[in-house]
Amino acid sequence: MTDCEDNLPKTQGPSLRGMIPVYALIVICVAVEGVLLAGDAGAFEQPRFRATVYEQGGFWAGLFDNWQPNYPEQKWVMFLTHSFLHVSHWHLVLNMATLFFLGRIVVERVGGFKFLVLYTISVLGGAFGFALLTQSFDPMVGASGALFGLAGSILAWEYVDRFSLREGLWPVAFFVGLLFALNVAMFYAMNGRLAWETHLGGFVTGWLMATLLDPRGRA
Repeated sequence: MTDCEDNLPKTQGPSLRGMIPVYALIVICVAVEGVLLAGDAGAFEQPRFRATVYEQGGFWAGLFDNWQPNYPEQKWVMFLTHSFLHVSHWHLVLNMATLFFLGRIVVERVGGFKFLVLYTISVLGGAFGFALLTQSFDPMVGASGALFGLAGSILAWEYVDRFSLREGLWPVAFFVGLLFALNVAMFYAMNGRLAWETHLGGFVTGWLMATLLDPRGRA
């Protein structure tokens, strides 16, 4: 090996151990959707199996108004359970692919444990944003709040790194604008049934958590 090759910057991806939380979340979400698909196919005696699961585990903002819960702790349990449910297998595939891609970046930056902390708090932040801002009577399901939290954390670290190196911040502004435009486009494409409140809550939470978990800029 030549001296030139020795001096090349070495890059490595996240460790297999660090990626365990990412893989575990994907497996859980896939398993849950598999059960729901089995219910759709009539594998269970419950005729409204998927709808019943959404009723029990989806996030219902009305429970913070005057709705009656199905069980005593539903108002608080749904802050987590909604993130393991998805509207369809296509919704699941898109979210899990995004989780794998963004999860690798976050794990490489802060490790598996801090990834899990960031993901969980982003789930809660997304749900809080939905509860605070939505006027919808429909349930909110999906991991998108956490995914926007991961995106927010990555952009926060990019901002900190660029600021510490006195580099231009326009790429960060560009991607924030791109996420905003994507949400607007999806909102109209889905006839207003996009939980943008969850995306906003997750993004802000992820950005703030990133500055707490790893506040120092890196060269």
